[in-house]
Amino acid sequence: MTKKVNEINYDKLIEKALKHVVIEALKIVENQGLPGDQHFYIAFRTDHPDTKIDPFLKSQYPKEMTIVLQNQFEGLKVTDEAFSVILNFNHVPYRLEIPFDAVTYFGDPSVRFGLSFGAEINDEHPENEHQKAEVVSIDSFRKKNA
Repeated sequence: MTKKVNEINYDKLIEKALKHVVIEALKIVENQGLPGDQHFYIAFRTDHPDTKIDPFLKSQYPKEMTIVLQNQFEGLKVTDEAFSVILNFNHVPYRLEIPFDAVTYFGDPSVRFGLSFGAEINDEHPENEHQKAEVVSIDSFRKKNA
């Protein structure tokens, strides 16, 4: 039985819908590779309880880490809850398992696309939710030629 809510949390519904965009984009890459010059920057919480990374990487990035999926990655596997990928760090392959709940940013700079998320670490205390970051286009700060 679904838990009854006192009000609809639209922020959570929007975040869930936007994470589905990330899932679908990664599934496309899993099935056919990256199209053209597209590549992804993905930031995630390494301290999320379901994130699985090597202890060496965890010691280097105790809270958050950003990875790039571009030319040298392999073994991308995507489910509706998480994805895993093998990346090389200093020529050593490491397998990372990242739940979508741990993702804080997903971007594809080749098409000027980016999403920020407020990754929750402890679902039992939603009042301690992390502050959500805003993606701001740097173009708004550039001088326009007359």
